[in-house]
Amino acid sequence: APGRRGYSGAGAAEFLHRSIVPTMHYQKSLPRLPVPKLEDTIKRYLNAQKPLLNDDQFRKTEELAHAFEKGIGRELHEQLVAQDNQNKHTSYITGPWFDMYLKAREPVVLNFNAFMSFNPDPKSEYNDQLIRATNMTVSAVRFMKTFRAGYLEPEVFHLNPEKSDTELFKKIIRFVPSSISWFGAYMVNAYPLDMSQYFRLFNSTRLPKPNKDELYTDEKAKHLLVLRNGNFYVFDVIDRDGNMLKPSEIQAHLKYILSDNSPAPAFPLGYLTSENRDTWALLRKNLLENGNGEALEKVDSAMFCLSLDDFPVKDFVHLSHTMLHGDAANRWYDKSFNLIITKDGTAGINFEHSWGDGVAVLRFQNEVFKDSTKTPAISPQSQPASVDSSKAVQKLDFKLNDALKAGITKAKQKFDATVESLSLNLIQFQEGGKELLKQKKVSPDAVAQLAFQMAFLRQYDQTVATYESCSTAAFKHGRTETIRPASVHTKKCSEAFVKGLSKHSTEELQNLIVECSKYHGRLTKEAAMGQGFDRHLFSLRYLALSKGLALPDFYQDQAYARLNHNIISTSTLVSPAVQLGGFGPVVSDGFGVGYQVQDEWIGCNVSAYPARNGEEFLRCIHKSLEDIFNVLKGKKISS
Repeated sequence: APGRRGYSGAGAAEFLHRSIVPTMHYQKSLPRLPVPKLEDTIKRYLNAQKPLLNDDQFRKTEELAHAFEKGIGRELHEQLVAQDNQNKHTSYITGPWFDMYLKAREPVVLNFNAFMSFNPDPKSEYNDQLIRATNMTVSAVRFMKTFRAGYLEPEVFHLNPEKSDTELFKKIIRFVPSSISWFGAYMVNAYPLDMSQYFRLFNSTRLPKPNKDELYTDEKAKHLLVLRNGNFYVFDVIDRDGNMLKPSEIQAHLKYILSDNSPAPAFPLGYLTSENRDTWALLRKNLLENGNGEALEKVDSAMFCLSLDDFPVKDFVHLSHTMLHGDAANRWYDKSFNLIITKDGTAGINFEHSWGDGVAVLRFQNEVFKDSTKTPAISPQSQPASVDSSKAVQKLDFKLNDALKAGITKAKQKFDATVESLSLNLIQFQEGGKELLKQKKVSPDAVAQLAFQMAFLRQYDQTVATYESCSTAAFKHGRTETIRPASVHTKKCSEAFVKGLSKHSTEELQNLIVECSKYHGRLTKEAAMGQGFDRHLFSLRYLALSKGLALPDFYQDQAYARLNHNIISTSTLVSPAVQLGGFGPVVSDGFGVGYQVQDEWIGCNVSAYPARNGEEFLRCIHKSLEDIFNVLKGKKISS
């Protein structure tokens, strides 16, 4: 009802909705991320190493692991537990994980930033660049205002929505004190998720500093940053009283920017955010000393960065390149996110990863998509307000000396060369998806992961370190945990399909798939419950180094290094708002695999550098999925 959404005098809805349960209602009582038992971690670690090593290598790694478990590992573990008990307001991974991201010196673009592209607006005439940019900006501001007012529905994972996702339940739970509200949700099989990252969505940026970057947020700033053709513009989207500007005024300002025919700058500043972080930190210091403090402050504190590209999207591969890296002149990769809208109204988000994980960004994307398509602020018939945009919109000017010009030129050369070497390829497997797999009682995610293992074996004749990310947002300040999809089960199954078809009946192959599915299900559940091994071992290593201890032998094992050199890095999400997502390979000889298992089909988006052939990998994934689906249907297959 209009009344509930809270209209300002201008008549535009200021909020997405008004949740009767306050946004942060569950935050205080969220359970804490458990520190796993050391013996469990070592057992899980060895299980993950088994398919990657031969017998001699495994024996050596096993010896080192057991020595670590009995010796220095035990001491470190006890220190970690004691430290965790003294810091009950947070999780044991928070500090080390922020440090891991912020101390990394590689460029954020392609190494850390990921993208998710929006589905088109179902009403095609709304996919006009100006219309969509206005509607999405308005929805984004509404999201921010709704969140800050405490009206945004808390993020809850419902295992039994009929019971917990109801008005009745909300009316009861809002009166349960915050200190115990989580238990009330837990009683009806609902799991509230951590929302501590959400505030960093807006007015935030990652500042380059020598050795370790900083996250900066200025919630008082009221302006939006718009990039077009490498030029920087800012205008206020919130007025003095904290109300949103009328949509017709936002439309007028964006129209003004879209029709500005200033030439592209000879030295586009955006390239600096694609640099090595130490290099960029020095150049930023130079920028500040050269009288650009005010302009940079506008960039850093802006609500978010809206990037308007001057070309239409040709196909999905072009879409992926545009959203994953695009032209660095028209991006500011350090902002918590860039909302990118191309000439034909195709939209996507490129987000910086240190401040938060996919969960917060996805919630933002879902709400913005829903709001901008179901209750758009303006229509194709809407006229922009007759305001003087030349006064409201400020074009930022940067003063560049020779060192800065040289720095930008060098950054551009490096960026162009890296992008040139990156390949992106996609497939859509159309012969089945989630529905069929559930009928056959196998986990859809397990099947996708099995197909990647099978494909790599077919292409390179080996089993390698594989990473699947899993959210631990069910815990206070949880981040992610790793699922290790390469197991003795997937190896055995893959070898049967790729090398030993003549030796196995269809029924035997089916049983091997079921085995993989069960084991993968167990790993997924463990990871989501904070019972993986990767973050625990990472924290123990971090603790040893922070105490100035010599790195334990366990961590100097080649097998440990190899397991953490993730050749196949994977991440999945399914949402009505998202068309596809992707990210760069995490190692130079790796694949970055973004995938989604839909009801009727499976999509994969693969990135690779020249050391690997992504197109061939996708061909092998398609063949593997075909084989798995045929076997599950009881058909005989051939190699």
